Amino acid sequence: MKNLYKLIALSLILVACDGDKSQTVEDILATGDVKVIQSKKEELVAQQQELAGKIKQLDDSLKVLSPDRNIPLITTFVAESKNFNHFLELQGNVETKQNLVLTPEMNGILKQVFVKEGDKVRKGQTLARIDDGGLSQQRAQLQIQADLAKTTFERQKRLWEQKIGSEIQYLNAKSNYEAMQESVNQVNQQLAKTSVRAPFSGVIDDIITEQGSVVGAGQTQLIRIVNLDDMYIKTDIPESYITSIKNGKEVEVMFPILGKTINTKIRQTGTFINPANRTFKVEIAVPNKDRSIKPNLTARLKINDYTNENAILIPQNIISENANGEQYVYIIKDKNEGKAVAEQVIITTGKTQGDFIEVLSGLKANNEIIKEGARSVKNEQTVKIISNDA
Repeated sequence: MKNLYKLIALSLILVACDGDKSQTVEDILATGDVKVIQSKKEELVAQQQELAGKIKQLDDSLKVLSPDRNIPLITTFVAESKNFNHFLELQGNVETKQNLVLTPEMNGILKQVFVKEGDKVRKGQTLARIDDGGLSQQRAQLQIQADLAKTTFERQKRLWEQKIGSEIQYLNAKSNYEAMQESVNQVNQQLAKTSVRAPFSGVIDDIITEQGSVVGAGQTQLIRIVNLDDMYIKTDIPESYITSIKNGKEVEVMFPILGKTINTKIRQTGTFINPANRTFKVEIAVPNKDRSIKPNLTARLKINDYTNENAILIPQNIISENANGEQYVYIIKDKNEGKAVAEQVIITTGKTQGDFIEVLSGLKANNEIIKEGARSVKNEQTVKIISNDA
């Protein structure tokens, strides 16, 4: 410890002595003397040149003693042939062809509603009834007249078959009977319009108009009925995919709100190109056994539009481009004791998926490709491999 204190004291004495011999740059600038400043500058320049010469001597010596110090350090990976599925990513909305708001077929008062929200109903089931406005009484009167016309016609027919009476009496009775039957049928058709029936089996989603309200034919919304069994997603596909997106193509559907993903297929592709946006429509079937998927729900779609069972995939960030617009990467050759030679290889690429891209030509399986350090390597340059992902 005493020796350490002696060394520190000696250093301080030497620094103090050196300060006495020479002035600092700030002190010289403060003098404002051009000659003194110029002299100090020349002194510093001479020192700089002397240091540069010494550094060069040291560098030359290191090149001889340690030839590996300037060799680029790289990492590599081995190209593998693997199955590659490319996916077209889109967004769509869930729809159903059986999502309908029912309206009445005739004007009147909504007399009765036989269902409530959430009820399951069958096709043809009566859901509500409109007041008939006296049509029932009118039908009853017409039915009496029709029964009388029928009796008269049947008697006149028997007489005519026995050659009793005139033909005109028979024809009048027949015409009157048929006319009354037609009148009854017309009233029955009108009465049928007072019943609001389920056009398909489903669930009552909403009772829109309350019982006792005045409703208008084809205008007043009464009830919404939905069937969640036949759900599908409709989306627009760019026309450039018309040859690769076909019926039966596999689709991965994700519902972000539900945190649910299902696998399904395209069930129908459109035959019309929309000239406004150059797209065609597709329908994708949506299985919905648990009925958790609702109409108008947003979905993200991944459609498998391309598959290569023997694809070579490489990271996109290792690809460079030359002055001719050609893409290239570096592979290694002449590998020996951790060193190798970098070889530039021109490649052509295909589809991308995430951070990787498909190589169509230029590389083969088992080629060892430079990954880290690829941007700093030159063709035929010796490199040092510090890591191999293989």
